[in-house]
Order: sequence, then C-alpha cells, then structure tokens
Amino acid sequence: MNITTEALTKVYRGGRRALDAVDLHIDSGTVGLLGANGAGKTTLLRILTGVLRPTSGRVLVAGHDLSTSAGLTAAKRTLGYLPQELSLYPDLTAREFLDYIGVLKGVHDKRDRRRQVDDRLAEVGLEDRAAERLAGFSGGMRRRVGIAQALMGDPTVLIVDEPTTGLDPHERMRFRALLAGLGGGRTVLLSTHILDDVAQTCPEVAVLASGRLVFHDTTTALVGQAAGYTYVVRSDGPAGGPPPGAQVVSAVSTAGEAEYRVVTATPPGGARPVEPSLEDGYAALLAADSALHHTHHTRTLRNEVADT
Repeated sequence: MNITTEALTKVYRGGRRALDAVDLHIDSGTVGLLGANGAGKTTLLRILTGVLRPTSGRVLVAGHDLSTSAGLTAAKRTLGYLPQELSLYPDLTAREFLDYIGVLKGVHDKRDRRRQVDDRLAEVGLEDRAAERLAGFSGGMRRRVGIAQALMGDPTVLIVDEPTTGLDPHERMRFRALLAGLGGGRTVLLSTHILDDVAQTCPEVAVLASGRLVFHDTTTALVGQAAGYTYVVRSDGPAGGPPPGAQVVSAVSTAGEAEYRVVTATPPGGARPVEPSLEDGYAALLAADSALHHTHHTRTLRNEVADT
C-alpha cells in the first residue's frame, strides 16, 4: 500500500473531532477524495504530508511510518504535494522557481535538476514560458506550475488539494487531462468538491463524512449507489417546488415549468426514471449515511436516557 491509515483520529482543541478512526488503504493509480466542507479532507491531507500530527492512529506513506522522524523524512522524499493555496515567488521565472524547489527536495546534482526542470515544464505544457516571471502567469498557468513543483524529485506519491477551483472551463479541461496522465506508476490522491473532476480523472473514490470514511470503492460503484433511485420530476411553473422527502440533485426552471432531478426510494407520480450520474450516487450515499448516523445517534440518546 502506498498510502495506509489505521484508526486515524484527529481531535482539535475544544473536542472537535475532524477525523474519526479512518482506515484507508490506497495502492497505485488516481483516487478521488470527496466530502462536504468540514468533512475532514484538508485535515487528512495535512496529516499525510506531515504538516499536522494525528491525535492517534497510524500513517504509512510509501511504506514509511510518519510517527517517526526517520519515517517522516523518508516519506517526504517520495511525496509531491500541491496545496489548495500555493505561494509562488512572483519575481522568479518558472525555470528558476522549479530549480529552487528541486534544491529544497534534495536534487543536488545540477545536471539532474536541470533535466527534471525541463521535463516537468514540458509535462505541464509550459516549456515555451520557462523564462517568463511567475507574476505574469494566469491562474491556470500557476496551477500547472504547482503540479510541476510537486513532481520535482520524481515522487511516487502525489497529493493534490482542490486543483481546479477558480479555473475557467478551458483551463479546467486542460488541467483534468494533465491529472489523468499522472497516475501511471504513481499514487495520486486528488481532493476536490468538484464531482466532474473525479468523474473525468479518477477510477477510484473515497468519501469522508463528518470525519468518517463512509465509502471507498470504484467510481462506478459510487454511481451505482443511486441505481434505481434516480428520477426526473416536472412541476407546473417554477414555484411548484420539488417533491417532498426527495433528495434534490439539480433543478432547471423555465417560464412554464421546473424540472427536478431527485434521488428517492419513493418516486412521486409522474416521475421518470433515469440513469444515475456520479452526482446522484454521491447524493444517495450521503443521504443514506446521514439517515443511518441520525438513527444511531437517536438510539444512543434513548439508551442514555433509559440508563438515568
């Protein structure tokens, strides 16, 4: 396993539990990490990259135990990381910046470092902009520089946090194509809230909810969570409203009617069944987990009351 966590738990001051006994095992290939805001994605990434220490549990990256100083140092040599907000040096050129990152990553041989810089710039399509200062780069170009710096040192594990947020549609498509080609021979963990990024680039997906790992399987299996439960419902007029009790995935309003795409076990009259998408499967999974968690919580409260 290139990434392994065992009973990984992180509790912040005040008792907020960001991660709750997460057991995650990832081999090579590209894996999408999904979850709502506050689900624990950023905490997990910060622990995997050695930025944050867990409260309890075990973490292995490329076989190195992050609880030891030697293991943490060895893991960082095999790890590439693109955080959501990457600080670039605007006065440096793309080539100078990557050369600097190469030095920080321990690539001390100048010829090897020069080769890696040239290869990384070509890989992200910036070889013709190598001598330009980063201050003049667009948001999409900056993200590509971010991927290039993460690949310096030829890491076997690559962790990418929200790489396409804020990009225009053209840059997003370009970036997805770039990400899709990085999984060969590497383990790539892509954290995002944009489901299309996962659908386009990740054959496997893990889902966090309230700090718990609630799903880890193929992307196709996540789509299958909504099989037989996905419908399109039309109402008369935009103010007709969605059917009660259904999980609304999307809605389109026109002057004469509103069309709702819903996930529900009890379809309303006139509902038309449709093939589920990744968005439908994700909505179905979270709805089922929320209902199960609420039932468990209610039973726990009842038991506590009964015991008093």
